[in-house]
Amino acid sequence: MPDLSKITCIEDLRAIAQRRVPKMFYDYADSGAWTEGTYRANESDFQKIKLRQRVAVNMEGRSTRTTMIGQEVAMPVAIAPTGLTGMQHADGEILGARAAKAFGIPFTLSTMSICSLEDIAENTDRHPFWFQLYVMKDRDFIERLIDRAKAANVSALQLTLDLQILGQRHKDIKNGLSTPPKPTIKNLINLATKPRWCIGMLGTKRRTFGNIAGHAKGVKDLSSLSSWTAEQFDPALSWADVEWIKKRWGGKLILKGIMDEEDARLAVASGADALIVSNHGGRQLDGAPSSIAALPAIADAVGSQIEVWMDGGVRSGQDVLKARALGARGTLIGRSFLYGLGAYGQEGVTRALQIIHKELDITMAFCGRTQIDDVKSDILLPGTF
Repeated sequence: MPDLSKITCIEDLRAIAQRRVPKMFYDYADSGAWTEGTYRANESDFQKIKLRQRVAVNMEGRSTRTTMIGQEVAMPVAIAPTGLTGMQHADGEILGARAAKAFGIPFTLSTMSICSLEDIAENTDRHPFWFQLYVMKDRDFIERLIDRAKAANVSALQLTLDLQILGQRHKDIKNGLSTPPKPTIKNLINLATKPRWCIGMLGTKRRTFGNIAGHAKGVKDLSSLSSWTAEQFDPALSWADVEWIKKRWGGKLILKGIMDEEDARLAVASGADALIVSNHGGRQLDGAPSSIAALPAIADAVGSQIEVWMDGGVRSGQDVLKARALGARGTLIGRSFLYGLGAYGQEGVTRALQIIHKELDITMAFCGRTQIDDVKSDILLPGTF
């Protein structure tokens, strides 16, 4: 293990992950839909927002600690749900959950994870975590999944609303994305250049969708699992389903995928505890605005009635601070987390969190604030947001 203190930014981790992770799985994480315009805007629109530097301000006693839906967090950051995380690094979801627990931030497990709900509970001493739910046509499976989440000590359910149908992601189509990868000549040649990844995968039994395999009716092998998954996302999802899931779950509910003020008001009416301004990392509707561009209007419309969070394009602590200034009580990181995981496993995730935290802390001080809860839009240069 090299000295990770020389890894100074998320881009360093991205470059290493690109070398170490098989192409189809790296591309799965680091790509968007269609032209990838929204995917790129998520990141670049943050750079347009400028900060006001203040001087001769007492910078002692700084704290980034706050709360997200009543849960104390070391900084306003949670790990976002990302599918196939365990294909970036063997047992990836377990490693991410352990790193998040140690750092003091929430970890969210995806429905489409490689490690299961039970795996996370067992390997984190049943530390509370969040679970992201996709609505499937098989409602009995959804009910049992919710029951499993309760049994695994999940403390909040994150319901994703923007994947009723799958956006067209050209890289995944070209790469022939599958879990595990099909033994084609092209894939085998690529895998031969990723010895660390291969050794890790040989050492784990977790190589398919852990929350689905063995739990969904009619799914007996990888081929039936693939066809079941492709057919199960429910295009008929409605706000009535949100109400049903809220009642069936009975705990804290977060709605992910809100990009419109009208939908934000419907989220408030649903009784959810938080909403996430999110375009699914630019992986669904290409041509939609960036998440940070959509955030201010949504926060202004509903921010006093529900906690507003955002994800998409967060690559630094400065991005977290800008989102906070524009009305997001919390942020979620997906790719920044995956880059660290793909590069160095659990230690890489920890390093990613350290980088983001340090950037957040130092930038907050330069902007004349010592407490994250005191950050408002007045730290930003007018006309740049």
